[in-house]
Amino acid sequence: MLNTLYVTREQAYLALDGENIVLSEGGKELVRLPFSNLESIYCFNYPGCSPALMGKCARENVGLCFLSPEGRFLARVTGETKGNVYLRVEQIRAFSDRERQLSLIRSLIAAKLKNTRSLLLRSCRDNASVREDEAVSHCLAVLSANLAKVDGESDADVLRGLEGESAKAYFHVFDRLFTQQREDFRMNGRTKRPPLDRTNAVLSFLYTICTNDIASALECVGLDPYIGVFHTLRPGRASLACDLVEEFRAIVERMVISAVDLKQIQAKDFETQVSGAVLLNDDGRKKVLSLWQNKKREVLQHPVLKEKVEFGLFPYVQANLLAKYVRGEIAAYPNLTVE
Repeated sequence: MLNTLYVTREQAYLALDGENIVLSEGGKELVRLPFSNLESIYCFNYPGCSPALMGKCARENVGLCFLSPEGRFLARVTGETKGNVYLRVEQIRAFSDRERQLSLIRSLIAAKLKNTRSLLLRSCRDNASVREDEAVSHCLAVLSANLAKVDGESDADVLRGLEGESAKAYFHVFDRLFTQQREDFRMNGRTKRPPLDRTNAVLSFLYTICTNDIASALECVGLDPYIGVFHTLRPGRASLACDLVEEFRAIVERMVISAVDLKQIQAKDFETQVSGAVLLNDDGRKKVLSLWQNKKREVLQHPVLKEKVEFGLFPYVQANLLAKYVRGEIAAYPNLTVE
């Protein structure tokens, strides 16, 4: 379940030869891999891949995503809609029910705020300078206050406002959590399209990868990743995947902090464009993708199952739990909280 092919060579082309995937560049074959070994494919290349390979991925439910070389999501290949049609009907019914919608939104926001708060508290324990930083203390106070408000709030827009206020306070202090390379990875709040500093560049890149992993997991259990609750409906956006990624953000952020502190990524792994956008270069993308693959293989205890599970399977676990909630098999969605 954890074998993902990342094509980072910008001029490479993918094709299908029997039961093998062939990567070529300039007409020369570079790599040949068995199709059956792969769970998903991420293409950061311009030429893309053959229609035969796209069709094979759609039939075999192998995730195929196209992204720009900078990591901006472009498209996903999906085949015929399969799975239990009744589950999708129940999904629409459940997400249209105001109380169930609010319950799920509260659960997702609470998980995000708890996980963010846990990350900050862990940094405080490990780093005296963070522990003594007044801005970090203020952020923790904001997170605690907003977390207390979430449970009793009955207005979805107010809940979105609490999440936005918490995120603003958090990203105001995020770069203070680094113990190494602080000048190189200084940030001035969250910037997305485009990212304007190195920290935002790597965060956006990993958020995109994680969101697409979650979208694939939702499709595998029969849920429609485009029908969400917290993120409003928008053509072409996998809103439900964007909802569930909120639970995973702190895990991504902790990974980025470790990568910077251990100097696994450095200033030389980025490039600045004329527009001011800061993006990972080819070597930087390869490093970050390697770190992400290693993270997916890490065995952690799932907080709901109370069993050890490879992190790469966490999206599938959460997707299954959400499907159980939609079907009415469990009274509440068990969100993902990590210490």
